[in-house]
Amino acid sequence: MTDAATHDAPLTSPGGGLTRSGAIRIDAIDALRGLVIVVMVLDHVRDFFHATAFTADPMALDSGNPALFLTRWVTHLCAPTFVFLAGLSVWLQKANGKAPGDLSRFLLTRGLWLIVLEFTLIGVGFNFGWWLFAQVIWAIGFAMIVLAALHRLPRLVVLAVGVAIIVAHPALNLISPSTFGPLEPLWRMLAVRGALPMEAGLLLVAYPAIQWTGILLLGYGMAGFLIDAEGLRRGRVMLAATGFLALFAVGRGLNLPGFDPGPWARQDGPLWTAFSIISVNKYPPSPAYVLLMIGLVFLILLAFDRVRGWLLGPLLTFGRTPLFTYLLHVWIAHGLAVAVGVAVGVPPMAFLSMITDPSRVIEAGWGFSLWGVYLAWAAVLIILYPLSRWFEGVKRRRRDWWLGYL
Repeated sequence: MTDAATHDAPLTSPGGGLTRSGAIRIDAIDALRGLVIVVMVLDHVRDFFHATAFTADPMALDSGNPALFLTRWVTHLCAPTFVFLAGLSVWLQKANGKAPGDLSRFLLTRGLWLIVLEFTLIGVGFNFGWWLFAQVIWAIGFAMIVLAALHRLPRLVVLAVGVAIIVAHPALNLISPSTFGPLEPLWRMLAVRGALPMEAGLLLVAYPAIQWTGILLLGYGMAGFLIDAEGLRRGRVMLAATGFLALFAVGRGLNLPGFDPGPWARQDGPLWTAFSIISVNKYPPSPAYVLLMIGLVFLILLAFDRVRGWLLGPLLTFGRTPLFTYLLHVWIAHGLAVAVGVAVGVPPMAFLSMITDPSRVIEAGWGFSLWGVYLAWAAVLIILYPLSRWFEGVKRRRRDWWLGYL
């Protein structure tokens, strides 16, 4: 279906809820988004509760702990899924008839709003102290601002830009940040991962925005290929999954230059060798990482397009309230860590500025085994679900403009 034709055929999927614009949602997409929210909560709960969260790399190939490796590795699906689906959702809005000018204004204002949230409520919630933490919400916000200008171009042109960024962004490492003089902090936020002291405090860039913008543009550009007026084009989604994973297998198998900064190598045993192969670079996202994670995302999307049952209910709820749930989970997880810590004798002050200065929780011996992390994860989800369910109902009943920003 061409971009022009989509304005005459709003995208629908039987059985879905309604968006604010009145279009019918595609349940498989909401369920996928909900799943990665659940997995993302696990990752952040591990940060707050695991005994070695600040002292050891959970994906170290010599740790001897496959469960810890997989607990961290599976969460690599989260960020690219959020970013890819953000781009895809923008195309769905356009395909359902949103005027170009209205879409540009929405993308610009929502992108700015996401950036504000990242550097206020979200960053403080993670740290319980002031700092500037450029994570996935920052990257999505910046990418939306870029797409506000690009969405008027043909979809395939936007797709080409996204692919070019994903393939060529390692070349950004050849540019010295000092080249930009007083704009060096801005360049670091856009292209360089790492910490940067600033007059206003510490700036930690976990998600350089340019690299992640490529994934959002990829989602926007591929949306028309993957979805039509009946919902998912299953054959095309499977073709995309096969193509992405095949390219990953070839490039990773040959350790092609520029494919991933960490070539795989034989380890002590086939399991850890397999872990070496799938241990691809997320910070920033290498071409190998994008192909593997998005390829797996396509397979999960196909599965959710066929699955029915009680489990979909909570996933759909989380997937239809993604930003609201994201904001809440940070404060709930960190707050629960404080409550449990105080109960076992850890001074509450140890949990303030916990990310920027973890020395106090380390000295206090804070943290639990992986089983404790999973129990805390379940507790956070149990607290989150009724709140997200309530907000899902608010969004279903009301059409206030501000709901589009949560």
